[in-house]
Amino acid sequence: MGLKSVFYDLHLHSCLSPCGDDEMTPATIAGIAALNGLQVIALTDHNSCRNCEPFLKACEYYGILGIPGMELTTSEEIHVVCLFPTLEDALRYDAYVYEHLMNVENNEKIFGKQQIMNEDDEEIGRLSKLLINATDIDFDDVFDLVGSYNGIMIPAHLDKTTTSLLSQLGFIPPDSKFKTAELKNMANLHRLKKEHPYLEKCKIITDSDAHYVKHINRAVNSLLVEEISREAVLKALS
Repeated sequence: MGLKSVFYDLHLHSCLSPCGDDEMTPATIAGIAALNGLQVIALTDHNSCRNCEPFLKACEYYGILGIPGMELTTSEEIHVVCLFPTLEDALRYDAYVYEHLMNVENNEKIFGKQQIMNEDDEEIGRLSKLLINATDIDFDDVFDLVGSYNGIMIPAHLDKTTTSLLSQLGFIPPDSKFKTAELKNMANLHRLKKEHPYLEKCKIITDSDAHYVKHINRAVNSLLVEEISREAVLKALS
């Protein structure tokens, strides 16, 4: 069986992320992604998976593959994209992470609302802890932790000057286990591989990290998969 090429964007924020625009509702994200020609997308709100259920239903409605996920913030303030094969796995991980998130209340006037939506894009609640804070989960523990929930981890936007593995540590730990890394700008790939040989054995992807509708990727970046399923996408990134 030959490999299939699919257009993807695996790093998207909804209105649950306090920095996410109010228009970034689960159904809107799925609808715009479909209009943009994307075939596989992931919802990765800051330290939460609570909007993944309506997101997955919206993706099914629009005929694209949705993957439940999260952008975890480690104790070192490193952002890591975490992707899961099932909603149940994602929500179990969500419960664990929320307990390990700093116990600081969100100030909506400063940081924005943290809206939980239903499948009709109606607000049904808000999370109280500030989601853009760090957890007490160390980067070195993330690979095995996410794996225990059947998921995979991808260090986010390695080429950013803040909240990335390289900005926070300055190096890639030699005992790292991740197989895929994310760049914001693929023009930085050659330099980063030269500076960090670990990346030579990694699959490199690029995502929008969209917080606004207008920033959701169009059908430009592709990934080779055995079939269009969550399991196949995670396998391709593992």
